[in-house]
Amino acid sequence: MGLLSLLTSVLFSWIVASPRFGIGPWYGQNGTLNVLDFGASGDGIADDTEAFLNAWKTLCTTGQTLNIPAGKTFVVKPLQLVGPCKSNNVGIQIDGNIVGPSTLSEWADACKIGQCWLCFLNVKGLVIKGEGLINGNGPIWWNQETQSINETDMTCKAPTALNFHKCDQLQLSGFTSRDSPRAHIFIHSSNDVHISNIHLSAPEKSPNTDGIDISLSSQVTIQDSFIGTGDDCIAIKGGSSFVNITHVTCGPGHGFSVGSLGQDPATTDNVEQVYFQNCICNKSTNCARIKTWMGGSGYARAIFFRQMTLEQSQNPIIIDQHYCNGGHNCPAKVKTGAVKVSNVTFSGITGTSASEQAITLDCSDLGCTGILMDHVNITSATGQPLRSVCNKARGKASFTSPPIPCLSSNESLSSVIAPISVNLLKPNHSYLSYFGIHAHKTIKA
Repeated sequence: MGLLSLLTSVLFSWIVASPRFGIGPWYGQNGTLNVLDFGASGDGIADDTEAFLNAWKTLCTTGQTLNIPAGKTFVVKPLQLVGPCKSNNVGIQIDGNIVGPSTLSEWADACKIGQCWLCFLNVKGLVIKGEGLINGNGPIWWNQETQSINETDMTCKAPTALNFHKCDQLQLSGFTSRDSPRAHIFIHSSNDVHISNIHLSAPEKSPNTDGIDISLSSQVTIQDSFIGTGDDCIAIKGGSSFVNITHVTCGPGHGFSVGSLGQDPATTDNVEQVYFQNCICNKSTNCARIKTWMGGSGYARAIFFRQMTLEQSQNPIIIDQHYCNGGHNCPAKVKTGAVKVSNVTFSGITGTSASEQAITLDCSDLGCTGILMDHVNITSATGQPLRSVCNKARGKASFTSPPIPCLSSNESLSSVIAPISVNLLKPNHSYLSYFGIHAHKTIKA
């Protein structure tokens, strides 16, 4: 073969491999993929959904990193990105903007794929990072009285922005999520998850815009992030364990919540080994909260709220076992069945309360047991005297203000409250037992 023929053959092979000619993927010099090379426009007007789906097919096959370039805005309708991928190392670098459709009719597919917008299913080793923006166009949903796609179809509700189902070894970092139609991030049936340095925001009055919801998941770390939304900043739901939240600021929002649990009497909701530490609640509706429905079953145990800072929080500390969302038929007269709440520690919580009722322990007939309060110092943001409300809670309190009448006083509980490390995520660690009755290992931070 002559030199000219060889060069012609090489050139033809390159053309065939290029999606610019509608045939195959193109790789940059560093082996990354660029969504523009799959036909995306990025002008903020054209529908780029198909380009994202095509890019995903190649990404899932090659295990490279897909770049969403800066300076571009990509309009994307609801889509499902499905694994398993051939590689357990799949990356998406978000430096540009991804925005949802501007009309409700364009969101119809969300109801066909699990009421989510950007939906990831069964992808192991997924890494999503960057300094870009994910904008869910939430106001078009919030303006609907029912937050449904239309007033006659109540089954198609506002979707979650980022949904991860069976996505083990997931990493999320760096990006901003703004104005999600519903929850910003939902982690479901996923283990070994690390979330850091993200910014989630929605207006204070935006309905159901949770920051991060976690369900049926274990070994989850969330750290160094800001969440300001219209609902729970972080909610730990049934089936979750070994969850660690550190250095997260919440506000506005409904605080750091375990629950709600027990809404469905047919489902047992269990949550354990959850650690909130070194977090801030800034003008939030609640701060450290456990919420369960009457009539439910399961347990919430080994829950730790440590070194929390309050800045005009409405309900700084609250265990509410008579919780009921106003949009449901509340079982006000249910007397049997309740989620068992036990071994809950509130330690090193300081700052100001915007309401006079700073501490609420409202437990079911089962009672809340093993409640520890140590070095809790809450003062009034308005100068009014503060009070606590206590119903069927049992435990101990030390150096706590306002005082809690139903908890026995102890000179000091500090010796039995173990330091907690951000790495306490594996079940084989020795954890603090109730009141230190059982021997435990002190693990230094």
